[in-house]
Amino acid sequence: MLPGGVDEPEDCLRPWQLDRTRAPVATKIVVAGGFGVGKTTLVTTVSEISPLETEALMTVASEEMDDLTATPDKSTTTVAMDFGRITLDDDLVLYLFGTPGQRRFWFMWDDLVRGAIGAVVLVDTRRLQDCFPVLDYFESCGMPYVVAVNHFEGTEKFAAEDVRDALTVPVHVPVLVMDARLRIPVVETLLALVGHALDATPA
Repeated sequence: MLPGGVDEPEDCLRPWQLDRTRAPVATKIVVAGGFGVGKTTLVTTVSEISPLETEALMTVASEEMDDLTATPDKSTTTVAMDFGRITLDDDLVLYLFGTPGQRRFWFMWDDLVRGAIGAVVLVDTRRLQDCFPVLDYFESCGMPYVVAVNHFEGTEKFAAEDVRDALTVPVHVPVLVMDARLRIPVVETLLALVGHALDATPA
């Protein structure tokens, strides 16, 4: 039954969804990063439901605070969170929570990350300096994370190990290069995080 009491046709459901004796493992993942790095795009790319977005139009009031040099066509920004869901396996459902990128909204991060198994930290190599506070945040709270370099069209493509060195990311943390607009690389990134979180979390 869907929200609102609407029955979903059984032929639209997967076999495990019809088995009322089992339930999938629900897992929360955070997608974090600086302003305009592609968090909303990533969540939208893989979500199997219509994603919840809290996008607001950018105004002249934010011109002095939000650097649009690298993303001059950006006209909206996340002011609370993005939310999506993806089923990776019959027994594993990921709930994705995208954080707001501007520092003035970072006070919400503590609430958004509560209960998450880990985080995907998105990186734009044109603005590496924006990554350090994000990486420091997850290091300080001890949450497993992976670094995903979102390769923007028309920009130089760097090897994952070069980005690791530039950001001084520990060797045990996976660093991947992907495109947040493409479903398969995003799914591979999420799987890498799940695997890393399982390795990093004591049994």
